[in-house]
Amino acid sequence: MAKTQKGWRVDDEIAELATARAKDRGMSVGDYIAALVREDVGGLRQRGLDAARRFLDEHQGVFDEAEDADRPTSGAHAA
Repeated sequence: MAKTQKGWRVDDEIAELATARAKDRGMSVGDYIAALVREDVGGLRQRGLDAARRFLDEHQGVFDEAEDADRPTSGAHAA
């Protein structure tokens, strides 16, 4: 995979923390940051799915009522 060099500005404390965590993981700082971005993007998908599930859990009754209204009722009908 091709790599691009970027220059980012962060507080000294953040730079020190990133360097220490990368070292703890046996990674370069660039690879550590790439891993964080990948985890964040993957987490975004899961958060979206979780939000959709919460929405459906909260509003499922509305969808059920709409489906029931579209179904023909059984029994006698006036002509």
